[in-house]
Amino acid sequence: MSSAALGIHPLVDTLAARIRLCWQELPDLELMEVDPELEAISGSLDGEDLFICNELRRSRGLRKLHLETARLGAGLQILHCVFFPDPRYDLPVFGADIVAGRGVVSAAVVDLSPVGPALPPAVSTALEALPPRRFSQERELPEWGTIFSPHVRFVRPADAAEEQQFVAVVGDFLSVMAEASRTTPAQPIDHPDTVNRHRGQLSYCQQQKRNDKTRRVLEKAFNPAWADRYIEQLLFDDPLPLS
Repeated sequence: MSSAALGIHPLVDTLAARIRLCWQELPDLELMEVDPELEAISGSLDGEDLFICNELRRSRGLRKLHLETARLGAGLQILHCVFFPDPRYDLPVFGADIVAGRGVVSAAVVDLSPVGPALPPAVSTALEALPPRRFSQERELPEWGTIFSPHVRFVRPADAAEEQQFVAVVGDFLSVMAEASRTTPAQPIDHPDTVNRHRGQLSYCQQQKRNDKTRRVLEKAFNPAWADRYIEQLLFDDPLPLS
């Protein structure tokens, strides 16, 4: 059955395929096992079927690459993707999200977010050099959006052309991330910069967990304990303690 027949917005499929393709550019890419209870999830929300699929990878400099796609009935589709860096490497967090429903994309966001006071200079320079891509509808960041960089793109694509342009923006950001992960050296686990990046990533995860909308949906579709486990162990798990 086609994605259209399943009610999947084409942008969700297109961006997921682009992300998987960009994975192949990352050094030392490895498959990470997903808890079978969290890999392919079925539930119900307000009388409609809810399906969630999770994919995990890791690579040099990146402790976890997470791609989540979700569908509620024939109306709502979500793509959520985060690359979490190994704190030993001076790398940002890559994040991309899409919320779509019934032929309309209401929100599309992508960023390389710093885990310290600022982005690594090489990453910032590369982002500044990217081709300008304009959208007719820019969106305002949420209150917890202080984690984002000055380069964040948060838009509402107005048509198919802008949807494809957003895919291109995500590809640009992923190319910057891939180059940084290939060239950034590792620092010792007890280096002060590693410790600071570890703290910064903890803060990033804590801020993301402030998104109560995600928690409310999961609690309603499943239960509060399951929602906590999903958020704490899969969506925004804290980096392991430094040892």
